[in-house]
Amino acid sequence: MSSHSNYNPTNPVEKWFDERLPLIRFSKEHLMDFPTPKNINYWWTFGAVLAIMLVMQIVTGIILAMHYVPNIEMAFDSVEHIRRNVNYGRIIQGTHAVGASMFFFAVYIHMFRGLYYGSYKAPREILWILGVIIFLLMMATSFMGYVLPWGQMSFWGATVITNVFSAIPLVGNTILEFLVGGFVVDNPTLNRFFSLHYLLPFIIAAVVALHIWALHVPGNGNPTGVEVKSSADTVPFHPYYTMKDLFVIVVFFIPFAWFVFFAPDILGHADNYIRANPFITPAKIVPEWYLLPFYAMLRAVDFDLLFINAKLGGVIVMFGSILILMVLPWLDRSKTRSGNFRPMFRPFFWLFVLNFMMLMYLGAQAAEGIYVILSKVGTAYYFGYFLIILPILARIETPKPLPNSISESILDKYEAKALKQEKMRGEGNSEIQGKGGK
Repeated sequence: MSSHSNYNPTNPVEKWFDERLPLIRFSKEHLMDFPTPKNINYWWTFGAVLAIMLVMQIVTGIILAMHYVPNIEMAFDSVEHIRRNVNYGRIIQGTHAVGASMFFFAVYIHMFRGLYYGSYKAPREILWILGVIIFLLMMATSFMGYVLPWGQMSFWGATVITNVFSAIPLVGNTILEFLVGGFVVDNPTLNRFFSLHYLLPFIIAAVVALHIWALHVPGNGNPTGVEVKSSADTVPFHPYYTMKDLFVIVVFFIPFAWFVFFAPDILGHADNYIRANPFITPAKIVPEWYLLPFYAMLRAVDFDLLFINAKLGGVIVMFGSILILMVLPWLDRSKTRSGNFRPMFRPFFWLFVLNFMMLMYLGAQAAEGIYVILSKVGTAYYFGYFLIILPILARIETPKPLPNSISESILDKYEAKALKQEKMRGEGNSEIQGKGGK
């Protein structure tokens, strides 16, 4: 989708700058004047929320890195020093820690919106794949950041998660030794994780730039899934959607601020406020809440299958649950994008959302009894949704008729609303007349 700008430098300095580095022209053409479908709803605003969150995480992370000491003897104390002695350190550290949770909260909404409205379908496959890569990088970054405070959950979480790589045939132990810097989680591990945790956000920012670039080639999707057919279907991104995004950002930051100022530790695990001790194992080792669904799937595989033992099977399932998202555009072959027009798709989708939330709950429970059974069921539905349900629905489902254009869908919506209001007024008048006759 191309954008057209009427930008014209008005003074000699601006014209001189524009001829040598057309930065203002670029932002005007590709950001402010970018033609955007005029029926986009609030679910699309979380992309802007995520951009703000990424900048905030990078800025607060750089400040924290100035005071943090990546050494197992001093890491825990350096975090306490930041919280207690550094000017505004408690707010900065709380913003960074809560920010990780809120970042993933917004990401999950962004991804589920993409799944419902078919944002992964042609011609947006690369856009979707880049989004999955960003998600993977975020998971790696957050896991490494969780290790840095060097509390009990940090140490034992690093021990458990890094050990899963040893299940990979032939190269597993080599990968494990490279990650931890030796044979056990120790000071080299902390140094590696600190370096990577500092580096990866900048890589994420670079992939986000590619993600936005890939978005601007075909243009935004929209709730109907109908492509833009004329300029009548679009409005400039600014001021219509910048104001809409700004409103959601303000609303999003209200609970965010509440967590930072009143409950900055509520989203973390209590054991992580105890100094790491390799001789005392916590009663229950769990990752942060946003990684719990994948942890539940890892633990759900407790049986051998042919030549694949349980440990390797869990690793395959855990990583496969994310990698399967990359091939989703070729698994769902339905020509209809939006779930609004797919009556059979909708119940399976919402069941998938509930199933994901169930796996999140199960990941925080002990790996025993009914929790393991439910984890197996949840894992089976997760993969069945992508590998069985979506391909079958693409063949047997009869979608509802699509509107001819975005403008038509908007007009139909308002006409239906007007008719409904007129009908209600008519019924109200009839009722008043009936009472008058009595």
